[in-house]
Amino acid sequence: MAERVMNILLVEDDEVDIMNVKRAFKKVNIINPLYVATNGIEALAMLRSSNGKPPEVPNDRRLILLDLNMPKMGGIEFLQELRADPQLRPTPVVVMTTSNQDKDRVEAYNLNVAGYLLKPVTFNNFLELMATLNKYWTLCEMP
Repeated sequence: MAERVMNILLVEDDEVDIMNVKRAFKKVNIINPLYVATNGIEALAMLRSSNGKPPEVPNDRRLILLDLNMPKMGGIEFLQELRADPQLRPTPVVVMTTSNQDKDRVEAYNLNVAGYLLKPVTFNNFLELMATLNKYWTLCEMP
């Protein structure tokens, strides 16, 4: 089952949402490694090699869970940078945000996101979302 492991990078600035993702992973037995970046700049640094060192988030079987509303570098700006980088371009991204604006949704899909999900209000709904995402990425054939 080790070949099914996903390296998940959560790009999120809200401590409560980070805690909810971690709690949900534990509650629904998601064992994939979870890396956390609090903004787009930090996330890009974690995805890239530097000074001959490998990236903090392993290159193989990566998935990014991305919030849109963040300081320093927001989600759309991050996506533009990610898609402009030939090394990072193929990385699947699922947007998980509170933004229900059509403009954000259209922009995100134009930048080839794998999905656009609204953050659930209740923790039980959040659990369901994480369990469904886990099932999805377990079934996906990824390089």
